[in-house]
Amino acid sequence: MKKIIFSLLGAFLCLTAWAQETSHDAFIVRHLDNNTERFSKVAREIWENPELGYLEFTSSKLLVEELQAAGFDVETGLADMPTSFLATYDKGGPVLGFLAEYDALPGLSQDAVPFRSVLVDGGNGHGCGHNLFGTAVVASGIALKEWIDANNIQATIKIFGTPAEEGGAGKVYMVREGLFEGVDAVINWHPGDRNAANASTCTAVMQGYFKFHGQTSHAAGAPERGRSALDGVEAMNMMVNMMREHVDQESRIHYVITNGGLAANVVPDYAVVEYMVRHPDVVEVKDMWERVIKAAEGAALGTGTQVEVEVVAGIYGLLPNETLAKTMHKNLSIVGGVEYNEDEIEFAKQIQTTFNSPRVPPLSVAKEVQPYKLSHFPASTDVGDVSYVVPTVGLSTATWVPGTAAHTWQAVAADGMSIGYKGMMVAAKTMALTGKDLILNPLLIKEARKEFDERLDGLVYEPLIGDMAPPLHFRAEQNKVK
Repeated sequence: MKKIIFSLLGAFLCLTAWAQETSHDAFIVRHLDNNTERFSKVAREIWENPELGYLEFTSSKLLVEELQAAGFDVETGLADMPTSFLATYDKGGPVLGFLAEYDALPGLSQDAVPFRSVLVDGGNGHGCGHNLFGTAVVASGIALKEWIDANNIQATIKIFGTPAEEGGAGKVYMVREGLFEGVDAVINWHPGDRNAANASTCTAVMQGYFKFHGQTSHAAGAPERGRSALDGVEAMNMMVNMMREHVDQESRIHYVITNGGLAANVVPDYAVVEYMVRHPDVVEVKDMWERVIKAAEGAALGTGTQVEVEVVAGIYGLLPNETLAKTMHKNLSIVGGVEYNEDEIEFAKQIQTTFNSPRVPPLSVAKEVQPYKLSHFPASTDVGDVSYVVPTVGLSTATWVPGTAAHTWQAVAADGMSIGYKGMMVAAKTMALTGKDLILNPLLIKEARKEFDERLDGLVYEPLIGDMAPPLHFRAEQNKVK
């Protein structure tokens, strides 16, 4: 008889716990559903005013105003970055951080239509969906704040407004400033063409400009007096390209000549090449970067020029955390993917006809949740540095038509209309529910910290940027195109 009573009691307690969790989930989801139109308008306004890294004054202001109106205390201009912010809602308890991005990309101006339609010649565009990124994080943080108040729960929410992810690495300066000290876990997401919440790794990267200085002269009348800065750039590029044969196969090296001179009959005294060097292992990145510098120095010596190196970014790869990722995957599975209406299906079909790819995934991918796995993607993000100082987790959702690549006009188009907004709200719900789980179950935070310490294995984080100041001028020249 006692066994039966204890069994019934156990079943009752489990049912009660399930009912409470379901009630909490319903509150958060309902709040976000009720505010979908509001946050879609915010995302659209940022999309209509695409601002490059460190120049996101309108975008950051919009997000700050939403957070202040919701009752967050907001500080701006942190870590010597005018467009950064930290919004805090402090009710004690565990401290959860959320990362908001809002910078656009140069040269990707595009209307929200399924064919190429430039809004501003040479203008900016949200080809990585950061208009959705920052808005979803703000929506998620506000929903959690309302849930905390409604249930008299002890917890603290911190929303980090992080500028210049696209090359300027704003998060690195916030990490170096110690702004993530005392945070128990960090949650973030990224737009994509499918829904997935994996424990992910990515590549570390060093990025910078190699500026060659030479001597002008008439290219025909007095060539012997000239020393071509462009020759220095081209000699460097040739040596680095030969270096490709002798680096690890997972390495990535990209460059673009940003200044090659002004006239063919004038020996250029100034030329600039921008380089990015990537590898999953940060130690390998450091080594390759030093080899690239030596190639530049050799090129300068051989061409009679001088070279200066300006580092603009150095970031770590992601340190995965499966404890947090499995929790987030559970919540993404509860929320589900993106359902298209008839107009969205037509839009998506037209977009897919523009892909330069032999294999185009079915539209049904948008409503699927991908199986959980430990994954790697060969790109980079300054979230990596955050993940080396606090347990961090992220997800992607189908804000783009399946098959869309990032940094394309097709991504910009979807980011400015309902497909993007639907994916944004899937992300907001998933992040908020994950935050709720961590707040109600401190053991998850403890387990995540244990895994974090084990993966670090004694490594002491040191920023790759050293003591350099944020490169606030990084996108200034490109932003002159309006």
